[in-house]
Amino acid sequence: MTCLPDVNVWIALIVAEHVGHRSAADWYAGPDWDTLVLSRVTQMGFLRLLTNQHVMGKGVVDAGGAWEILDRIRQNRNIVFVREPPGIEEVWRGRTSSRAVGHNFWTDAYLAAFAEVAGLTLVTFDRGFTKYKNMQLRVLSNRP
Repeated sequence: MTCLPDVNVWIALIVAEHVGHRSAADWYAGPDWDTLVLSRVTQMGFLRLLTNQHVMGKGVVDAGGAWEILDRIRQNRNIVFVREPPGIEEVWRGRTSSRAVGHNFWTDAYLAAFAEVAGLTLVTFDRGFTKYKNMQLRVLSNRP
């Protein structure tokens, strides 16, 4: 299965102190995926959080360090970067046609549309993604 991990899963995979680290590591070590996808949005979010003191604490890195971490991850031949699929804007607009807004409204709708159009399984800790239909979803537990 080809999976699109949400930014929270990427961070949990590399930060041992993250509340979801064990769950993410168990999923990563398991048989549920053969390819992991980074999109531009998940790549940027991952880089942003690696350089955020509030998220990373003592493990915070500068921009160069963030790129080094990403480059190490990308050395795994089963982790690939996928460009925006054709037709995503129409699906994304459809997912944002309600009057709802919120903290991650735009990004979540975009990732759900990306997963749907590209035929990927979105992997996340965020149960809010269950509201999106027509996509494959795997919600990991963030309990140790």
